[in-house]
Amino acid sequence: MSNVESPTGIEPVGHQGARVEIVQRPALGVSGWLGVLVLAGSIWAAVEAANHDRGLLWLPILVAVLVITSLVIVTPGQTSVVQFFGRYIGTIRRAGFWWVLPLTVRRSVSVRVRNFETGHLKVNDADGNPVEIAAIVVWQVADTAKSTYAVDRYLDFVSIQAESALRHVATSHPYEDTTGSGTSLRGSTDAVAEQLASEVAARVVIAGVEIVEVRISHLAYAPEIAQAMLRRQQANAVVAARSRIVEGAVGMVEMALNQLNEKGVVSLDEERTASMVSNLMVVLCGDQPASPIVNAGSLYT
Repeated sequence: MSNVESPTGIEPVGHQGARVEIVQRPALGVSGWLGVLVLAGSIWAAVEAANHDRGLLWLPILVAVLVITSLVIVTPGQTSVVQFFGRYIGTIRRAGFWWVLPLTVRRSVSVRVRNFETGHLKVNDADGNPVEIAAIVVWQVADTAKSTYAVDRYLDFVSIQAESALRHVATSHPYEDTTGSGTSLRGSTDAVAEQLASEVAARVVIAGVEIVEVRISHLAYAPEIAQAMLRRQQANAVVAARSRIVEGAVGMVEMALNQLNEKGVVSLDEERTASMVSNLMVVLCGDQPASPIVNAGSLYT
């Protein structure tokens, strides 16, 4: 136990800020088939003792029991954390059949890549709007000693810390950026995912866990404001579309007038030019197809 500083740079809060300082190291182990040979020799010795000297029968039986209880099988993607009378002596990471120190306690810890989805959290974004957000966290155990001894139930620890980091990141950004110059939860998914992964990794490093990837899986306004925000989005879309249409129409009118003047098709005074611009803008910006009207008279009659 020692006083250490948090990986995020924040000192622990408490009486002494005591933490379990432990680092994974390889455990001493030999091939399990060597243990099988010793077990076979113990059985042979027990048979001989039973036939000749029963007073020594307990010794080969004791050896056989110790050998049997110290054999361990490690499958790919699994490790075995070895503890000897309360003391951590190492971890077997290589898959296979192993013979370890007798009278030890082994705990299997998976180092496979795992993933889980956080619950749908309701938080307020940077603008104060309630939103629902969830994320998928991909992670794996990197240090089996820390995951076993540094925290209590590392699976729950990772889940809770991931939700805490997700809440913090969600409150740091608006749902959408109306100015188009900043980051937002909706428009900057890659930047938000990178920040979220960094924050989750900083929170769970004490448990010997590394984060592979974090991605937002659900993002929406809360139901109580969803309709209002939908109308605002629709209004913004209409304004943006109208602005684009007007911009294009002005360019087309300018191009038409320039070509008429360059080719000398018709000579237009200021009033006729204004009338043509008005008619063209109505045709180009209208929602419905224009209905042509043939004017047989003069513009001034």
